[in-house]
Amino acid sequence: MAELEQIVRRLEQGGGTLEEDLTGYSRAIGLIQLCHQRLAKAERTVELLSGVDSEGNPIAQPFDQTAQSLDQTAKSLEQKRADRSRRRSADSIDSIDIDETSF
Repeated sequence: MAELEQIVRRLEQGGGTLEEDLTGYSRAIGLIQLCHQRLAKAERTVELLSGVDSEGNPIAQPFDQTAQSLDQTAKSLEQKRADRSRRRSADSIDSIDIDETSF
């Protein structure tokens, strides 16, 4: 972030050559992409640590749990998602009105 801020300040101040500015701009884009990747990874980690129950309510987990607990939490969340998906599919099938006389 510090390097990105430095590049932005330098570009805003101007005075550099076109080549320097383009190089700085290119580096800034790369740093922004890196920041987005790190943010996405952090968000996935938080999701694994906290998760949600079958009603969509947050599940609070202590941050200092072991990796084994994280794996169990991830498996539990995946199972809950699969269960919800199966329920939705079953609900969709149940809601279809089939006229048995047409067969």
